Amino acid sequence: MMETILEMKKITKIFPGVRALDEVDFDLRKGEIHALIGENGAGKSTLMKALLGMYEIDGGEIWFKGEKVNFKGPNDALHAGISMIHQEISLVQTMSAAENIWMGRTGRFTKMGIIDHKRLMRETRELCARLGIQIDPAAVVETLSVANMQLVELVRAVSYNADVIVMDEPTSALTDAEIELLYKIVRDLAVKGTSIIFISHKLEEIFEICDRVTIMRDGQYIDCRDTTDIGHDELIKLIAGREINNIYTKDRFEKGDVALEVKNLSSTGTFRNVSFAVRKGEILGFCGLMGAGRSEIMRAVFGIDPYDSGEVLIRGKKAAIKSPQDAIKNGIGMVTEDRLRQGAIHSLDIKTNMSLPFLPQLSKMGFVYNAKEKEQCERMAQKMSVNMVSFANNIGSLSGGNQQKVIIGRWLLMDPDILILDEPTRGIDVGAKSEIYKIMNDLAKQGMAIIMVSSEMPEILGMSDRIAVVREGEIVCVMENEGLEQQTLLAHAFGVANKMS
Repeated sequence: MMETILEMKKITKIFPGVRALDEVDFDLRKGEIHALIGENGAGKSTLMKALLGMYEIDGGEIWFKGEKVNFKGPNDALHAGISMIHQEISLVQTMSAAENIWMGRTGRFTKMGIIDHKRLMRETRELCARLGIQIDPAAVVETLSVANMQLVELVRAVSYNADVIVMDEPTSALTDAEIELLYKIVRDLAVKGTSIIFISHKLEEIFEICDRVTIMRDGQYIDCRDTTDIGHDELIKLIAGREINNIYTKDRFEKGDVALEVKNLSSTGTFRNVSFAVRKGEILGFCGLMGAGRSEIMRAVFGIDPYDSGEVLIRGKKAAIKSPQDAIKNGIGMVTEDRLRQGAIHSLDIKTNMSLPFLPQLSKMGFVYNAKEKEQCERMAQKMSVNMVSFANNIGSLSGGNQQKVIIGRWLLMDPDILILDEPTRGIDVGAKSEIYKIMNDLAKQGMAIIMVSSEMPEILGMSDRIAVVREGEIVCVMENEGLEQQTLLAHAFGVANKMS
């Protein structure tokens, strides 16, 4: 039996109106990869924030390396030997990757008050190389992809040589190759004695990499099991407290006229000659490798980014979409890939985040009808099963999955004809995914045209009527989703479809 390095006993945390943690137990062994799993709002992040001293606990004890501790904040935890990779990227966008990795510790590169930047870059490059991560240390963070930002977070956490690393959804933005690299890094760390707390909604990676799994539900400890002693279906039942046999809800019905058509859309260095159409009542899936240009195409269609040539037609008529406002006026809504930087507005409350694009319909002469706004938002929050205490709370008080529900609900309030969903279920638990798929199916039944960009092949295959594969900025094929298999999509994404026997 490996020695226990961390023990959390009967941890209780109470917020106004809600008992977020109710006598939760959790233990971690030296060199163990221990999954922490539960639906959004189950209390996983709250438990980790209690561990790091971000929240003062209202009951219970925390023991670390044989001593009772009460960290006053993340810095205390860091000095004791606990680091964390947060689900929401917490890098300084205007600083380089190297400066972010060594933030607060650049004194080690300083001589006579001057930072030796060559040494800073060299040691960062060496650390990345040791981990097998290819990132330019001098690159400014805001120029990096979401996936590379997540890898910078990983390098930073490892750089502390911590005894315990908490990883909150570390693979949510990574490609399959990057995920395999992360698995290797995590396994190597565990072999060397580092203990990992691995928070994830992807059940397959829990069985792939983790030794044990602790399940939480509604702020309570449910069970702790060895991953070799529990099956997929039993784990889902423990997470949700109910059976979820088939999370995909997809009915077959007649599609209507073309709602949106894109012709020969090009943006130099990003994508070229992109053409596709989506009909009323259809879910058109977009898949491809990370960096293939899927999100960039959608950003251009929605008016976030400019394009050089081509045209966008709405209901058969050419539309001049130069900004998101133009897209909204033409009946298009979009849930962007990056919830942190482009989705939630963290300085605003939940209600305002939800009603933002709908405000013109709730206003007259610059005045918002507050009662109507509240009524509409409450209706949508109930429909989306948003777990919250009050609309007046900041959206940052919600779990990542509940933030995503608010953002999807934002566009549904607008009742668009066309809805673009870029990674709609990233960071969302299996129960919430099932709810969102049902909503997507119902919206399509009502005649909405939906474009769904996703890195999850089962999601693409489970929910799409047709599937477009993007490779190196081009749509290489559009296929009816009849009998399609994952390997076929991957073959097109990698450009080897013609080599398959």
